Amino acid sequence: MSKSQTSAVVPTGGNTRLHNSLVYIRQHWQLYAFFIMPAFVLTIVFRYIPMGGIAIAFMDYNPFAGIFGSEFVGMYHFERFLTSPDFLSYLANTLKLSVFGLLWGFPAPILLAFLLNRILSKSRKQKIQLVLYMPNFISVIVLCGIVRILLSPTGMINMLLGTNYNFMTMPEAFRTIYIASGIWQGAGWASIIYTAALSNASKEAAILDGANIIQQIKAVEWPAIKDTVLIQFIMSVGNIMSIGFEKAYALQTDLNMASSEIISTYVYKQGLINGDYSFSTAVGLFNTVINVILLISMNAVVKKMNDGKGI
Repeated sequence: MSKSQTSAVVPTGGNTRLHNSLVYIRQHWQLYAFFIMPAFVLTIVFRYIPMGGIAIAFMDYNPFAGIFGSEFVGMYHFERFLTSPDFLSYLANTLKLSVFGLLWGFPAPILLAFLLNRILSKSRKQKIQLVLYMPNFISVIVLCGIVRILLSPTGMINMLLGTNYNFMTMPEAFRTIYIASGIWQGAGWASIIYTAALSNASKEAAILDGANIIQQIKAVEWPAIKDTVLIQFIMSVGNIMSIGFEKAYALQTDLNMASSEIISTYVYKQGLINGDYSFSTAVGLFNTVINVILLISMNAVVKKMNDGKGI
């Protein structure tokens, strides 16, 4: 009787380590507070306090009068944007870039991870990974410069095709250029998380049973990365409206504006170039709200399809 009581009270194994860690933290909480405080303060100052700036979306903001001295106009800027003749064009361009980029770009790192997992030579695999990861460290502006040079009338692409097209002036070519260059730059780096998940998947039993490559992927490799893929997909859908303006703006020309003008570049031009801070903030807030709605909706759909598993 006494033995059972003792075993029920005394922590063992992992519980003992956890108990000791909690006791140590309680005794030296000042040390942990000292190290956590800078990160906490920076997060509050640069992440949470700026959220108050969304108030100018509902005002006729005057930088000299400040937020409290500016006139409150309610939903005027949102109505102005939604009733703008260019609203549907900007929204369509943004959605087309995002959706097509997701459809073509999301499977690419998964396929790369499957292919890398077939390579048996460790040294050869590392060399290939190095080549695949390198484009991620090229800045967006440098990448856009490379793309402009390659696709210029005297560039390498035209030399190979024997033509003299200026692809950067073609609205119909912009989306292909944008998405293809994004896949080339980011697919290798994005495959890291899937490659790491596949490193724990053992194919020996499936190989001994005579499974071919497709059967190995279906029975062993896909279940190992399924949850990771779903989480990444939910996050990608939640950011479907959040296309960074840098790349679109750097690849933009006067002749391809019909396809390259998206919401983020419009916000940049209205806010920083034209100085219409309230209107650009309202458009940015509209963009964020749509992203949140998409994130919550997609998470709910995935939970229903995946036995309650989501973010």
